[in-house]
Amino acid sequence: MKKLICACTAALLAVSMLAGCGGQTSTPASDGGSTPASQGADGAYVVGVCQLAPHDALDAATQGFQDALKEALGDQVTIEVKNAAGDSPTCATIVNGFVSSGVDLIMANATASLQAAVAATSDIPILGTSVTEYGVALGIENFSGTVGTNVSGTSDLAPLDQQAAMLQEWFPDAKNVGLLYCSAEPNSQYQVDVVQAELEKLGYTCTQYAFSDTNDMASVTQNAADNSDVIYVPTDNTVANNTGVVDNICRPAGVPVIAGEEGICSGCGVATLSISYYDLGVATGEMAVKILTGEANVSEMPIEYAPQFTKKYNEAIVADLGLTAPEGYEPIAAE
Repeated sequence: MKKLICACTAALLAVSMLAGCGGQTSTPASDGGSTPASQGADGAYVVGVCQLAPHDALDAATQGFQDALKEALGDQVTIEVKNAAGDSPTCATIVNGFVSSGVDLIMANATASLQAAVAATSDIPILGTSVTEYGVALGIENFSGTVGTNVSGTSDLAPLDQQAAMLQEWFPDAKNVGLLYCSAEPNSQYQVDVVQAELEKLGYTCTQYAFSDTNDMASVTQNAADNSDVIYVPTDNTVANNTGVVDNICRPAGVPVIAGEEGICSGCGVATLSISYYDLGVATGEMAVKILTGEANVSEMPIEYAPQFTKKYNEAIVADLGLTAPEGYEPIAAE
């Protein structure tokens, strides 16, 4: 009897050990995002969102991204949204947390968030949004439109030659154009360089006015207003988060501002060539769904761009400056 009991016990232990081995799963080494993310034990995907700052454009992109994911995946996806409150170093802290917790995908909203995510991981798929030029943001020379690593996303770049033409449409008799931007944002530098070249082709004299951060923003803006007939501001996150500073200086001085995006125009601009950041976020979310479900390889996905642009103007500022909107412009909807 003792021998029988021992034999049974040994058999049960062997079965238990086999079952234990069969229950373990191994995660293959990542190859820079070329394999789809795997679902967690609860059957859900976890996506981390790092948003640089709280302002209308970035908020809309994040909301569109979440809505697209939830519509496609429902309860299968958990989305963790964290905001860096305009502080670039905080982006690094946020994305490092995502990497440590093993999220399946990171959405980086704005250039600083994208740069932090790229520095944090070469394994987890990363999608950027509200990023103007990926070659500039990531230091890729002769950028072809596909990053080729674990990074892809969507761009908020509006045609810069058309923005220059829009400025001429509003202010054909202006002479001096000030280009106001934050020097800490490489995509802003890229935009003002291109727009300056286009404006100079049209006969304008252009001067760049770069501020380093919010500490010198007011003084630089005042200098630009004192020496410009009209000011151009690109899709700059620092300006977007501080449009009141620009408006409080430029509007009383009678200096109009042409803005690179609708959120900035709503706060301090006369007119803009607008895209829908919500739709841009939706497009990013649709890309994320394809990556998570294995339908697409992030390393092979080209950067996507907004499909259409709308000419819009700020009714209140236009009225205050005694201007009349040209044909073909629609007012920015009041919130």
